[in-house]
Amino acid sequence: MPVPFFDITRQNHSVQSEINAAVQAVISSGRYILGPNVAELEKEFAAYIGTKYAVAVASGTDALHLALRACGIKEGDEVLLPPFTFVATAEAIAYCGATPIFVDIQPDTFNLDPSKLAMKLTKKTKAILPVHLFGLPAAMDEIMQFANQHGLKAIEDCAQSTGATLNGRQTGAFGDAGCFSFFPTKNLGCFGDGGMITTNDEKMAEEVRVLRMHGSRKTYYHDIIGYNSRLDELQAAILRVKLPLLDSYSKARRKNASFYCSALNNIKGLALPVEPSNTKHTYNQFTVRVKNRDGLKDSLSQKGIPSMIYYPLSLHQQKPFLSSGQSFAESESAQKEVLSLPIFPELTPEEIAFVSSAIKEFCAK
Repeated sequence: MPVPFFDITRQNHSVQSEINAAVQAVISSGRYILGPNVAELEKEFAAYIGTKYAVAVASGTDALHLALRACGIKEGDEVLLPPFTFVATAEAIAYCGATPIFVDIQPDTFNLDPSKLAMKLTKKTKAILPVHLFGLPAAMDEIMQFANQHGLKAIEDCAQSTGATLNGRQTGAFGDAGCFSFFPTKNLGCFGDGGMITTNDEKMAEEVRVLRMHGSRKTYYHDIIGYNSRLDELQAAILRVKLPLLDSYSKARRKNASFYCSALNNIKGLALPVEPSNTKHTYNQFTVRVKNRDGLKDSLSQKGIPSMIYYPLSLHQQKPFLSSGQSFAESESAQKEVLSLPIFPELTPEEIAFVSSAIKEFCAK
């Protein structure tokens, strides 16, 4: 029984007529760059997250980069972040000429450990960039307390957490800015690249709008060196079809995660994802920990079950970010043990049962 790791066609099929109509309307309009769909999506997304402003950009990576720029991060500054994340989180800091300073993770949540922030604080520290990894909110109350205490900016990496909440509040609404990705495999995905920055700061929102348009407030007049980072009108139209369905997608992901947890509970040597009572995890990935990770991965593959390793090498060990022999025990332990299983809203109970049975069979050996 082959099981897909992710199948976007199942989701698209259910809204195909609406997407076709939205795309055709854009094509017929002749408005393809920063048109009315982008403007409306920004309003609708800000309302969903609970912020005053949302500014659409070309990708999740651009969202991080432009948010850092708008926060004033520049050459010589330091930004605190976890090493166990996708490279874009650190890349965006480097784009600003700043230095990524890694802070180890919590072993159960995989998110930045706020108790370890103080040991990395220097006079050059200007911001914290927590990641809501796999769809689980980071410890934003503690992180924001530390940021406020030390006068630091806080930029949330929400690429995997669209729709996730902490104490009923959406990720992307805690810090100075929230940065979202609309890559097709995300909780809210378009048909290419896309991103969004959320904020309650009017000046920051305006700065991002200028940065995304070649540093221009008025056509052909440029105040600063900016970028070409605009969300396509076609992608915005597609996202506007899907945004009202996001909560139902998240509910389905959570239901599938619950099926997994029920089937795989109390298996010796297998650690399931955690979900603190004050959070709503949206399971962009369903990631387990197991000592013989590679053995399990191979065993699943032989049965036609794909799995993924997010992430096999922490950022402090990647060539662009090699530093003076730093070691982060929890991140390095996680990278050897994590395995992400198929998880998407349209995954069937039968498919989950098949995957779970294969895991139990392996763990029983």
